Amino acid sequence: MIRFQNLRLGYDERTLIEHLSSEIGAGCLTALIGRNGTGKSTLLRAIAGIGTVQEGTISIDGEDISSLSAARMATLVAFVTTDKVRIANLRCRDVVALGRAPYTNWIGRMQDEDRLIVEQSLAAVGMSDYADKTMDRMSDGECQRIMIARALAQQTPIILLDEPTAFLDMPNRYELCTLLGQLAHDEGKCILFSTHELDIAISLCDSIALIAPPELHIMPTQEMVRSGHIERLFTAKQEQATNFVSNLFSAIKQ
Repeated sequence: MIRFQNLRLGYDERTLIEHLSSEIGAGCLTALIGRNGTGKSTLLRAIAGIGTVQEGTISIDGEDISSLSAARMATLVAFVTTDKVRIANLRCRDVVALGRAPYTNWIGRMQDEDRLIVEQSLAAVGMSDYADKTMDRMSDGECQRIMIARALAQQTPIILLDEPTAFLDMPNRYELCTLLGQLAHDEGKCILFSTHELDIAISLCDSIALIAPPELHIMPTQEMVRSGHIERLFTAKQEQATNFVSNLFSAIKQ
C-alpha cells in the first residue's frame, strides 16, 4: 500500500500537488492520468524515492520512504521508466536477473532460488521463449514485457510504470494493461502506471488517480467516472483550445 500524508510536490516556484492525504491499495491496478506537465512523472519519481518531496510524507507498507536506505527501497519499489531499452549483448534472462540485485550476495552471484525467480518472472509475462534472445532484435512490446519481468523478479510490493504504453500499438496497449491487471490481482501487488489512454484506464483499471493541480483525486474507477472529475479535466482542455483559437483569430484580424 502507498500512503500519502499532507504531501506537496512541485519544482521551483510551481506547486503541482498539495495537501494530499490518501492511499493506493494492494492488489489493485491504478491508472495515473492528467494533462502534460501536471506532475505524473514527478509523483512516480517521488514514490520511487528519487524525486523531491517538498512537504509531507510518502509511506509504503507503513514505512516512511524518507527514512529508508536505497537497499531497502529496492526491496519495496520497482520502477519501469519510459526509456526504450536496447541492450545488444545481454540476453533477456540476464536483463531480468538484474531485478535480483537487491538479494544477491556481495559479489552479485545468484543462487538457485534467484534463477528460479527469474524463470518464473519470464513465464509470468509470457516471455520464456525469449530468455536467450537479445533485446535489440525484439519489438517495443516484447521489450516492455521483459522490463516488467525484471520488475517482477525484484519481488517488490509496489510496481511503478511511467507511460508503459507510449510506444505500443492499440492491441499491445490493451494486452499489456490486461497483463498488469492480472499481476496486481494474482500477486497482490500495488501497480501504478501513468497513461494518456483514458479508454484503457476506465475499462481495465481498478482505480484512477487523476491530477488536477494542485489536487490529486484517487477513486475506484466507476466512482471516478461518476464524480465528474474526468469530464472537468477534458472540459478544461477544450476551453484552453477554444481560447487559443479565439486569440489566434483576434491577432490575425489586427
